[in-house]
Amino acid sequence: MDTTTAETSSTGAEGAAHQPLTTAATAEEKSKTKVLVAMDESDGSFYALKWALDHFFWYPIQPDQEPGMIILVHVQPIFQPFIYPAGPVVYATPSMLDSVKQAQAQNAASIFSRALQMCKEKKIKAETLILEGDPKDRICQAAEQLHADLLVIGSRGLGTIKRAFLGSASNYCAHHVQCPILIVKPPPPSKESHLE
Repeated sequence: MDTTTAETSSTGAEGAAHQPLTTAATAEEKSKTKVLVAMDESDGSFYALKWALDHFFWYPIQPDQEPGMIILVHVQPIFQPFIYPAGPVVYATPSMLDSVKQAQAQNAASIFSRALQMCKEKKIKAETLILEGDPKDRICQAAEQLHADLLVIGSRGLGTIKRAFLGSASNYCAHHVQCPILIVKPPPPSKESHLE
């Protein structure tokens, strides 16, 4: 099991406040509906977020009603500081490690910037969570630790053979996550795209 530090950042007025991931849920948190949306740079994950926003958060909020919340989770793979080419082992330099970490941080910031803007347009409170490790395992762990009411994950629409070789995070999560899961398929290609 890998040991990682997980942080959340709130989109409230306090800006980017970071808090450690905790497993204890307060009574107030239990009354809110928590929808965990797995995010990456694919169009499928943004389509899944849009679908969740359009279908789960369209109802009018009463003054005494606490709205649900979305937790956007992005899992970064752990960078291996060594390479096994067809010869001796090659280790990454400290500057290379810094460059990779900086690129991962920029990628996560770009993903969350776009996703948070989508949530802001719908006036939905969203929190972000960046984890490290195998995306399949870490998404399932986050759903359990955060007591998510629903996991929403996009499907890349891989065929049977590609899915067998590349694996499918949505398929893995469907069989291992403890909460209900919604796998959002990509929209069908439009007729105009076939004519071009």
